Amino acid sequence: MALISINPATGKTLETYQAMSPEAAATVVTQIGRAYTDWRRTPFAARAALLRAIAVRLREESDALATLMAREMGKPIVQGRAEAEKCAWVCEYYAEHGEAFLASEPIPTDASRSLVAYQPLGVVLAVMPWNFPLWQVFRAAAPTLMAGNAMALKHASNVTGAALAIERIIREAGAPEHLFRTLLIGSDAVADVIAHPAVRAVTLTGSTPAGQAVAMAAGRALKKSVLELGGSDPYIILEDADLEQAVQACVASRLINSGQSCIAAKRFIVPASIQDEFEHRFVALMGVKTVGDPLDPVVDVGPLARHDLRDDLHRQVELSIQAGARPLLGGDLPDSVGAFYPPTVITDVGPGMPAYEEELFGPVAAVIPVADADEAIAVANDSAFGLGAAVFTGDVERGQRIATTELEAGSCFVNAVVRSDPRLPFGGIKESGYGRELGQFGIREFVNIKTVYVG
Repeated sequence: MALISINPATGKTLETYQAMSPEAAATVVTQIGRAYTDWRRTPFAARAALLRAIAVRLREESDALATLMAREMGKPIVQGRAEAEKCAWVCEYYAEHGEAFLASEPIPTDASRSLVAYQPLGVVLAVMPWNFPLWQVFRAAAPTLMAGNAMALKHASNVTGAALAIERIIREAGAPEHLFRTLLIGSDAVADVIAHPAVRAVTLTGSTPAGQAVAMAAGRALKKSVLELGGSDPYIILEDADLEQAVQACVASRLINSGQSCIAAKRFIVPASIQDEFEHRFVALMGVKTVGDPLDPVVDVGPLARHDLRDDLHRQVELSIQAGARPLLGGDLPDSVGAFYPPTVITDVGPGMPAYEEELFGPVAAVIPVADADEAIAVANDSAFGLGAAVFTGDVERGQRIATTELEAGSCFVNAVVRSDPRLPFGGIKESGYGRELGQFGIREFVNIKTVYVG
């Protein structure tokens, strides 16, 4: 079996990698397990030093890494540089705070001394997607390594170059041999890796079906799992919102990573009283965004990562229009080389349409008109997903109440774009997964929360 990397802007093959045999993959996991036995006893200061050294290497290589991502999966190069910087940030964040997050906590009991200690688990398997080839890995790896665990990475096959670059950077930053390794395997080999005795937990970012498969394998093996899955994030724009600010945020969120983000804005829920003005502003701004070569720094939207993903997105748009949605912008397959799709806006989207029910993973915005704020909240929650959500309003207290008590999602933002931040827990509910990454909660996902009682 071969792992093939294809440039989605040109359709040309970049590299072909030979996949590991099951035996070779098992051997690597065993080696990672041996590295863990020493790393778990390494002082926090040494773990932090490694993470800081990794951050330095990421910044030094940010241009090369951004170019690699542009070529492997079409990320606009300016966004690729920002992704490398964010990875450096998460490494530095856990280097600074990890020890405090895992400090033992005394608990008053009838014992002479009792406490809760946080101890590493072992090897964590990370199954990661192609859309943020660096960030998805480092947001899991930084807390995992700081906690004293080791990591095996199974990356998406189309970004194998990025996977190997991550392994090299961590090794060259001074990591012990085999502490972090990339497994060149297909998805069909993941269950066997989960079952390996050295693997104690698995984290996955990906589609809901992929999460279900990994959860089943982890359940059979009785191993901890954290799943960050798909999303169809609603953005509610209320009548009293600053429309200029809201539209800027909505377009930015819809087009980040060419629309290929789990927490990108996807459903725009607007009261009918401001629908026309919102759509006019929204279409105007979406319409001036540039589509083209992701290596060109002026390009806003690159190709989708694969042609089949582009074709699936177009099918969702066509079926939604056939069911009654109205196209306002885009929606046509370009007659050009590459997996490009134009920024697209469809409106009058309603139940039963793919644009209402499914995740649109690309630069397509679905506008859903509603009567009032109560209906807007009901529509926002009328989804199998629950990853992120946002509300835009001139009444900040009202917005915070809606975000805190009404919206069904793991991350809810007021007058701002939904985004991940190393300081805040990140994850979803419903079919968007379970568990949390980032912040104090993220580093505690893959540790043994141990009770110590001294009589």
